[in-house]
Amino acid sequence: MDNKKKQILLAERPIGTPDNNTFQFVETGIGQPENGEVLLRTLYVSVDPYMRGRMIDTPSYVAPYELNKVIEGGVIGEVIESKSDHFTQGDVVIGGYGWQTYYTAKETEVRKIDKDIAPISTHLGILGMTGLTAYFGLLEIGKPKEGETVVISGAAGAVGSVVGQIAKIKGARVIGIAGSDEKIQYLTEELHFDEAINYKTTSSLKKDLTKACPNGVDVYFDNVGGEISDAVLAHINKFARIPICGAISSYNLEGHDLGPRVQSTLIKKSALMQGFTVGDFANQFPEGSVSLAKWLQEGKLQYQETIKEGFENIPDAFLDLFKGNNIGKLLVKVADQSS
Repeated sequence: MDNKKKQILLAERPIGTPDNNTFQFVETGIGQPENGEVLLRTLYVSVDPYMRGRMIDTPSYVAPYELNKVIEGGVIGEVIESKSDHFTQGDVVIGGYGWQTYYTAKETEVRKIDKDIAPISTHLGILGMTGLTAYFGLLEIGKPKEGETVVISGAAGAVGSVVGQIAKIKGARVIGIAGSDEKIQYLTEELHFDEAINYKTTSSLKKDLTKACPNGVDVYFDNVGGEISDAVLAHINKFARIPICGAISSYNLEGHDLGPRVQSTLIKKSALMQGFTVGDFANQFPEGSVSLAKWLQEGKLQYQETIKEGFENIPDAFLDLFKGNNIGKLLVKVADQSS
């Protein structure tokens, strides 16, 4: 085992798109666990769009990152040494201790995961917060009915790809919006979306939506915001439901995001638009986890992961989120699990 651990700190708050000056790599001693603690070696690190919002010092649903502190986020780790009655060496756990190669955790900070259900990385994706975000956002807010039309922006991403599949399970017609021909092919051929639109190559997103949604849009699961959402909102039906999961189109803007006002559309259509975070449904997580695992084991859910390797590549992987370089969940593999 190494004597030192590597960490990535937030060096400065970015204005616009983060760059190399945003992050600082440091090394420090690993330390030893005390009673009720475990020493963890990081196996996988999650990078997620919401992290960009935490780099800004503004009030939000979660506290901003502190300068010169480790960037927190989802991690899969392996217990290297345990002084806890709840964990043994070799256990694989999930926690939120962030971008560092080793971590000494209190036994209450991490949760043991089942290594036999699916590859351990899925607990940061389709069986983790990503899958739960899709599950609750769609079913609790979107409430799709059989035969309705569901449109998803960012459809080939970690959340959007799961949303579309759950909508299909519920009998809906599903249209995905994504940004490359490879993603379009993935959505239609592997995930069996009914239609998919490449917003980067279309000459008119509104016309393509009209063709793909001849009966209008009943549920719009919004991961993107911006001009894409403006186009979809022009097609919503009476009593449409619009879960707002993300607005990645605006995360790196240096000024204010401007666009059409939605109030008149919502009033005329008696539509519901509701923002949410997965934490809103924390008391229902067991229900969602059981359903996702069952659908995965039954072959009703598929997933794809984009995995970069190497701790040093975590910042580049994070920036790839805003370039659309990933299909499905984006992860960084830091180390192999012990045999």
